[in-house]
Amino acid sequence: MRIVSGQFKGRRITAPRKLPVRPTTDMAKEALFNILNNLYYLDSISVIDLFSGTGNISYEFASRGTEDITCVDGDAGCIQFINETAETLNIELNTIKSDVFSYLAKNKKQANVIFADPPYDFPLEQFSRIPELVFKNNLLLPNGVLIVEHSKYTPLSELEYFSYSKSYGNNLFSFFEMPSDEEE
Repeated sequence: MRIVSGQFKGRRITAPRKLPVRPTTDMAKEALFNILNNLYYLDSISVIDLFSGTGNISYEFASRGTEDITCVDGDAGCIQFINETAETLNIELNTIKSDVFSYLAKNKKQANVIFADPPYDFPLEQFSRIPELVFKNNLLLPNGVLIVEHSKYTPLSELEYFSYSKSYGNNLFSFFEMPSDEEE
């Protein structure tokens, strides 16, 4: 995998084969960050990266100037790899080794962007718990967005707070947002 833009553009990061991960493809990542660049000034937002894996998405945010990044993953090897890579890149990432659902149930930290890249073979009810917990616990700042990466074979468009999705090959990014209060 490589960092596609920003301070570390072109930097290749090689994760150990033993990690239980499926990094977001460079093409999909570049498309996602084109969307995010139109929504936010990336150097002034906070991010929570759930199911962080290799930290691929977090490094991309850091490369583009985001300083407030929290990485959550239940695998100790993934957290260790993220910490080592962050040290190599000389960036600060807040890493938390935790089951993501436990973290979402107990966490009080809010963020502008919450990105979740759970295993593609999760059952639909596991996917649905992510937006359910994020919105129930008010974890997004105003105008914040939850983005869930998933397979095109996992339909999330019927879930509460679903806004839209973007497809890149077999990858889909589903965006979840609080409805605007403009109708009131």
